[in-house]
Amino acid sequence: MTTTPVVKLPEAPTPLAVVRALRLMGTHVANWRKLQRLTAAQVAERAGVSRDTLRAIEQGKGTASTENLFRVLRILGTLDGVVAAADPYQTDVGRLRADEILPRRVRSWTPGARRSREGAHRGHRGD
Repeated sequence: MTTTPVVKLPEAPTPLAVVRALRLMGTHVANWRKLQRLTAAQVAERAGVSRDTLRAIEQGKGTASTENLFRVLRILGTLDGVVAAADPYQTDVGRLRADEILPRRVRSWTPGARRSREGAHRGHRGD
């Protein structure tokens, strides 16, 4: 049995916009923590991450996983806002393009669903 050697490609340099966003996000995380009068140790423990991981997030190093970032954001109470900010359907372009790309109605089969639809066509409430 032979194994295929793993070829590691060189990493592309991090774009400047990403570097800036990492630093800014780190600053925001640190500021939220401080505004809530929480120590780094408290946030790290509550989030289930190491203090080094929290430090890397706050310094904008980009080495922390998305999961660990989200764990910290949850503790700080900002996770829902960050996730909502990435929702394409909250933008005009996203809402317009959704009509072009996605089907108008997505059907999911559930037991009794056909009866309910048939009843609705005949003027019945389906109960």
